[in-house]
Amino acid sequence: MWTKFSRLFVIKNKFEAFAVIYALALGAVERGVHYLDQYPGWGGWMLFAVCPLAVFMAGGRILDSVEHNSTD
Repeated sequence: MWTKFSRLFVIKNKFEAFAVIYALALGAVERGVHYLDQYPGWGGWMLFAVCPLAVFMAGGRILDSVEHNSTD
């Protein structure tokens, strides 16, 4: 039963990977908007820029792992 449940959280193909990356990007931009409200000016924009950069790095890693697993 636990193996069936745990399979729900495994990214199996690129479509699922892109869906997860899209959700991460929406959350990152939302967090960046809150940073702009809390820290007006240059500091807020720098924090806003860092949020999507983290998604780019995580997205690349997710796509690499999906491609690597699909070739096995």
